[in-house]
Amino acid sequence: MGIAVTLSSVYEWHLGLGMALRVLIVDDSETTRRILRRIILSQYWDVCGEAENGWSGVKKFQELRPDVVVIDLGMPDISGIEAAKWMSESDPTVPLILFTLLDTAGIESAAKEAGICAVVPKTEVWKLLTSIETAVRLGSN
Repeated sequence: MGIAVTLSSVYEWHLGLGMALRVLIVDDSETTRRILRRIILSQYWDVCGEAENGWSGVKKFQELRPDVVVIDLGMPDISGIEAAKWMSESDPTVPLILFTLLDTAGIESAAKEAGICAVVPKTEVWKLLTSIETAVRLGSN
């Protein structure tokens, strides 16, 4: 029994669902989605869906009702911040994590206003799991 199983059990209990944490990935890069999927599955969590742009992400958010969303900032149709606003209006209890390659300096305020609870640069991917765990433990915002 490894630490990942223990962490997974904690979040299953926290959610009270008896199911793995359900994560929606919203990123226009297939490579990034594939990497995120592997990272999330390594924790025995579930990738309940993936979207390749902001509007698709908003639609899947409403359809799939994930426990947490990992969303990119720069996408071809609408920004991750704009998509997060739509998601937060639909269900403000779901934690949203902005995961971006773009410079994060100065976007924390706009991200917070959009309902994003954490901003993680893609160059610091090792912080993503901790950010997801913290967001789920504390709830959205």
